Amino acid sequence: MNAPRLSSTRRPDKAGFVIAFGLAALALVVGWDAWRLSSINAHSAVGPAAFPTIIAGGLALLAVATAVEALRRGEQERPRDEFVPMAWVLAGLVGQIVLLPLLGFSIATGWLFAATAKGFGRGPVWAHFLAGTVLCFLIYVIFAKGLQLALPAGPIERLM
Repeated sequence: MNAPRLSSTRRPDKAGFVIAFGLAALALVVGWDAWRLSSINAHSAVGPAAFPTIIAGGLALLAVATAVEALRRGEQERPRDEFVPMAWVLAGLVGQIVLLPLLGFSIATGWLFAATAKGFGRGPVWAHFLAGTVLCFLIYVIFAKGLQLALPAGPIERLM
Protein backbone atom coordinates (compact mmCIF):
# COMPACT_ATOMS: atom_id res chain seq x y z
CA MET A 1 0.00 0.00 0.00
CA ASN A 2 1.21 3.43 -0.83
CA ALA A 3 0.89 6.03 1.86
CA PRO A 4 -0.70 9.24 0.68
CA ARG A 5 1.82 11.97 0.19
CA LEU A 6 1.18 14.95 2.39
CA SER A 7 1.37 18.22 0.54
CA SER A 8 2.33 21.24 2.50
CA THR A 9 0.28 24.31 1.69
CA ARG A 10 2.13 26.33 4.25
CA ARG A 11 4.38 28.95 2.72
CA PRO A 12 7.69 30.01 4.29
CA ASP A 13 7.82 33.23 6.26
CA LYS A 14 9.15 35.96 3.96
CA ALA A 15 9.86 38.36 6.81
CA GLY A 16 11.94 35.67 8.52
CA PHE A 17 14.00 35.25 5.36
CA VAL A 18 14.54 39.02 5.13
CA ILE A 19 15.83 39.05 8.70
CA ALA A 20 18.01 35.99 8.01
CA PHE A 21 19.43 37.69 4.92
CA GLY A 22 20.20 40.85 6.92
CA LEU A 23 21.96 38.82 9.63
CA ALA A 24 23.96 36.93 6.99
CA ALA A 25 24.98 40.18 5.29
CA LEU A 26 26.07 41.65 8.61
CA ALA A 27 28.02 38.45 9.38
CA LEU A 28 29.81 38.77 6.04
CA VAL A 29 30.72 42.42 6.64
CA VAL A 30 32.01 41.74 10.16
CA GLY A 31 33.83 38.58 8.99
CA TRP A 32 35.46 40.43 6.10
CA ASP A 33 36.61 43.17 8.44
CA ALA A 34 37.96 40.56 10.88
CA TRP A 35 39.80 38.87 8.02
CA ARG A 36 41.44 42.21 7.16
CA LEU A 37 42.41 42.68 10.81
CA SER A 38 44.07 39.25 10.93
CA SER A 39 46.97 40.59 8.87
CA ILE A 40 47.93 42.99 11.69
CA ASN A 41 50.78 41.66 13.79
CA ALA A 42 49.64 41.09 17.33
CA HIS A 43 51.91 40.79 20.33
CA SER A 44 49.78 38.06 21.87
CA ALA A 45 47.93 34.93 20.84
CA VAL A 46 44.62 36.78 20.79
CA GLY A 47 44.85 39.43 18.11
CA PRO A 48 42.50 42.20 17.05
CA ALA A 49 40.53 39.82 14.81
CA ALA A 50 39.53 37.37 17.56
CA PHE A 51 36.34 38.98 18.82
CA PRO A 52 35.04 40.20 15.44
CA THR A 53 35.50 36.64 14.16
CA ILE A 54 33.47 35.26 17.08
CA ILE A 55 30.77 37.88 16.50
CA ALA A 56 30.66 37.09 12.75
CA GLY A 57 30.28 33.39 13.54
CA GLY A 58 27.47 34.10 16.00
CA LEU A 59 25.68 36.28 13.45
CA ALA A 60 26.03 33.55 10.82
CA LEU A 61 24.55 30.97 13.23
CA LEU A 62 21.65 33.32 13.98
CA ALA A 63 21.07 33.78 10.24
CA VAL A 64 20.88 30.02 9.67
CA ALA A 65 18.63 29.49 12.70
CA THR A 66 16.32 32.30 11.57
CA ALA A 67 16.06 30.84 8.05
CA VAL A 68 15.29 27.36 9.43
CA GLU A 69 12.65 28.83 11.73
CA ALA A 70 11.10 30.73 8.79
CA LEU A 71 10.83 27.44 6.89
CA ARG A 72 9.42 25.47 9.82
CA ARG A 73 6.82 27.87 11.13
CA GLY A 74 5.60 29.37 7.88
CA GLU A 75 3.85 32.70 7.55
CA GLN A 76 2.47 34.08 10.76
CA GLU A 77 -0.05 36.69 11.73
CA ARG A 78 1.77 39.68 13.14
CA PRO A 79 0.37 42.35 15.44
CA ARG A 80 -0.26 45.85 14.15
CA ASP A 81 2.51 48.38 14.51
CA GLU A 82 1.94 51.03 17.13
CA PHE A 83 3.32 54.27 15.71
CA VAL A 84 3.08 56.48 18.81
CA PRO A 85 5.53 54.39 20.90
CA MET A 86 7.89 54.15 17.92
CA ALA A 87 7.71 57.94 17.53
CA TRP A 88 8.66 58.40 21.20
CA VAL A 89 11.70 56.13 20.86
CA LEU A 90 12.70 57.83 17.61
CA ALA A 91 12.30 61.24 19.27
CA GLY A 92 14.57 60.02 22.06
CA LEU A 93 17.27 58.95 19.59
CA VAL A 94 17.07 62.14 17.52
CA GLY A 95 16.97 64.24 20.68
CA GLN A 96 20.08 62.56 22.02
CA ILE A 97 21.94 63.18 18.77
CA VAL A 98 20.95 66.86 18.80
CA LEU A 99 21.47 67.44 22.53
CA LEU A 100 24.75 65.56 22.95
CA PRO A 101 27.10 68.30 21.68
CA LEU A 102 25.00 71.06 23.28
CA LEU A 103 24.10 69.74 26.73
CA GLY A 104 26.47 66.83 27.24
CA PHE A 105 26.17 63.13 27.94
CA SER A 106 24.01 63.15 31.07
CA ILE A 107 21.18 65.39 29.86
CA ALA A 108 21.10 64.00 26.31
CA THR A 109 21.06 60.39 27.45
CA GLY A 110 18.58 61.25 30.22
CA TRP A 111 16.23 62.46 27.47
CA LEU A 112 16.75 59.20 25.56
CA PHE A 113 15.93 57.28 28.75
CA ALA A 114 12.75 59.30 29.37
CA ALA A 115 11.48 59.14 25.78
CA THR A 116 12.10 55.39 25.59
CA ALA A 117 10.30 54.86 28.91
CA LYS A 118 7.35 56.89 27.58
CA GLY A 119 7.38 54.82 24.40
CA PHE A 120 7.08 51.67 26.50
CA GLY A 121 4.11 53.16 28.34
CA ARG A 122 5.77 54.15 31.59
CA GLY A 123 4.83 57.14 33.79
CA PRO A 124 5.61 60.83 33.49
CA VAL A 125 8.39 61.96 31.18
CA TRP A 126 9.83 64.45 33.70
CA ALA A 127 10.34 61.78 36.39
CA HIS A 128 12.11 59.45 33.98
CA PHE A 129 14.16 62.33 32.62
CA LEU A 130 15.34 63.16 36.14
CA ALA A 131 16.09 59.52 36.99
CA GLY A 132 17.80 58.95 33.63
CA THR A 133 19.93 62.07 33.98
CA VAL A 134 21.11 61.06 37.47
CA LEU A 135 21.86 57.52 36.31
CA CYS A 136 23.70 58.78 33.22
CA PHE A 137 25.72 61.21 35.32
CA LEU A 138 26.90 58.28 37.46
CA ILE A 139 27.82 56.43 34.27
CA TYR A 140 29.65 59.54 33.07
CA VAL A 141 31.67 59.70 36.29
CA ILE A 142 32.61 56.01 36.04
CA PHE A 143 33.63 56.19 32.39
CA ALA A 144 35.16 59.67 32.21
CA LYS A 145 36.91 59.79 35.55
CA GLY A 146 37.43 56.12 36.37
CA LEU A 147 38.30 54.79 32.91
CA GLN A 148 39.62 58.07 31.44
CA LEU A 149 37.25 57.91 28.44
CA ALA A 150 36.23 61.11 26.69
CA LEU A 151 32.47 61.63 26.79
CA PRO A 152 30.78 64.89 25.78
CA ALA A 153 30.60 67.19 28.77
CA GLY A 154 27.71 69.53 29.40
CA PRO A 155 26.76 71.91 32.22
CA ILE A 156 26.22 69.11 34.76
CA GLU A 157 29.53 67.42 33.95
CA ARG A 158 31.42 70.73 34.16
CA LEU A 159 30.32 71.16 37.80
CA MET A 160 32.80 68.44 38.77
